[in-house]
Amino acid sequence: MVFLSLLGRERVSHLLCGCRRGSNYQQTFSLVNVKLKWAKDRALDGVVVGQGDLKATCFLVSIISSAPHRCLPIYHLTPLRRQLGIPDDLKLSTFIRRYPTIFQESHILDSGGTRVPCFRLTPEASNIHKEELDIIQQNQMDLARRLCKLLMLTKDRTLPLQTVDQLKWDMGLPYDYFDTLIPHYPDLFSSVRFPDDRIGLKLRIWDDGLAVSHLQKNAAFQQNEDDVKTGCLAFPVKFTRGFGLKRKCMAWLEEWQRLPYTSPYSDASHLDPRTDVSEKRIVGVFHELLHLTVQKKTERKNVSNLRKPLSLPQKFTKVFERHPGIFYISMKCDTQTVVLRESYDDQQLLQKHPIVDIREKYGSLMSRGVLDRSRGLYKRCSTDSLDGLQGYEPNDDCVSSLEQELDSNLC
Repeated sequence: MVFLSLLGRERVSHLLCGCRRGSNYQQTFSLVNVKLKWAKDRALDGVVVGQGDLKATCFLVSIISSAPHRCLPIYHLTPLRRQLGIPDDLKLSTFIRRYPTIFQESHILDSGGTRVPCFRLTPEASNIHKEELDIIQQNQMDLARRLCKLLMLTKDRTLPLQTVDQLKWDMGLPYDYFDTLIPHYPDLFSSVRFPDDRIGLKLRIWDDGLAVSHLQKNAAFQQNEDDVKTGCLAFPVKFTRGFGLKRKCMAWLEEWQRLPYTSPYSDASHLDPRTDVSEKRIVGVFHELLHLTVQKKTERKNVSNLRKPLSLPQKFTKVFERHPGIFYISMKCDTQTVVLRESYDDQQLLQKHPIVDIREKYGSLMSRGVLDRSRGLYKRCSTDSLDGLQGYEPNDDCVSSLEQELDSNLC
């Protein structure tokens, strides 16, 4: 059920007039209190399913491949479980063994003579990782620009490394970006130390050429000269099939879309946070932030500590719920993931970054590993050598009977 209450009696004509007269007039309008119900979108839920395991697996691949002997004992990997996002009730070794097509297990003897599991990559996973390194090298400048734009969204062009770390997967940055990417651009980035001794990343140079949002670029590309001239840019909106929007809500949305658009890269200190104009700026900030990610989505908790750096008001993430036609909140896998609707057609990403292709290759290999385990193949293999897995393909009957279990296993 949709609930709508309008504070004040200002109507469409006043809002349009306010758009023409400038921001001072708009400050007199209070925030319209709108609550739209959350509606399940199975297609976008499918985009989220399995991403947690995929992220952890890709990070493990990077960590193991950078080890001196391309093999690490489990006691070297266990301290990293929090960074990997592995659930507390799941052993890291159990997680790794889910995917025998990615990781090979052998054993070494510790100082006490105890056999300790040691993991390396399978030849197939190693080949994909080599492709990944090539893709990162080819897109190094693109990744640096994304990082520049992220820092340009902030008030001081600075973010704690912990905050960047939370977003590095979504932005396509390599696991060890601070050591492998940042040193290549000393003229762009520098490290800083905050008063609480945290290390941060600072952008040294402001680039006006990068300070253009995706929405502004898109309007210019479509030659919407009137919208660009007035600054009243509208966001692409689409709802879940069957979503019912009452007439009053439609009228409010049309009015809201006609309000001036404030670039997320410009100073917004003059905006009253209690107005719809300010809310539209907040929507613009997250619209731009999601466009900086390679898969146009991120977990809601990843932006929870961006309030001060982005100069946002309290409860700023409420815009995700107030604008379900722009953002979709998926509740899958025990977390809330915000997805940019306009970037997907069903489950297909409309503009696919090369890094996404690599991740899909990892995901396909992982799915095959889950099927292998379900058939008992992993149990029949020696724990000292999994070479027998190479070249194995499950038959069609096995795939059809088990593919429905993959979603739950991958969460």
